[in-house]
Amino acid sequence: MATATRTGTTGTTVAAPNTATGGTPPGTQRAPFSHRFVGWVKAHRQITSWVGAILVVGAVLFVWTLSTRRRTEEIASRDLQGARFAFENQNLPLAASELAKVIENYAGTNAAAEARILLANVRLLEKQPQQAITVLKDFATGAPQAFQAQAYGLLGTAYEDMGQPRAAGEAYENGSAAARLDFLKAQMLSDAGRAWTTAADTARAVADYRRIVKEFPKEGMAGEAKVRLGELTRGTAL
Repeated sequence: MATATRTGTTGTTVAAPNTATGGTPPGTQRAPFSHRFVGWVKAHRQITSWVGAILVVGAVLFVWTLSTRRRTEEIASRDLQGARFAFENQNLPLAASELAKVIENYAGTNAAAEARILLANVRLLEKQPQQAITVLKDFATGAPQAFQAQAYGLLGTAYEDMGQPRAAGEAYENGSAAARLDFLKAQMLSDAGRAWTTAADTARAVADYRRIVKEFPKEGMAGEAKVRLGELTRGTAL
């Protein structure tokens, strides 16, 4: 297609802007983004209405879920207080009953997680290690981080009470890995070393005691670990 031209006042031929291809004439500024956005919204009113409705519904559901969860946590914490009171007063049967209700009625809450820890303690105090294992075995793996190390520690104790030192050693090592504080990591490695020694697995016991000496030399368990290493290796471990 031929491009039209015009002649300026000086006689110079100047090419006219080709508006047929949608180009912007030289020197012309594009409309601000806000103006173009408003124009797009006006041109797509139905789509905009749908998106707005979805966002509103989503916000309402989020706020409702958050409020419901907070309310559930408050009720669970209140019920847990009653169970804890029974536990602290050594009324173990009542404590066990109330803790079981919290676990069943408020699954997924922090109160329910704490209730499992307390219920496992109750079972161990009542000399019922198998029941403690039932409470903790599946829970420990996916427990909230704040409760995981404690859950594994109690699970290890229950396995030792059941005469299963190898399972206890595994539980204690998992508890050490989950623990946040160095002294607790060292303590659980020491417990694992004891369990492996009972299981006649000297290699695993030595490995755990050596980790204490190497990784946690400032913790109180380091001295005991050195003694145990000397006993297990006849003085050659260090």
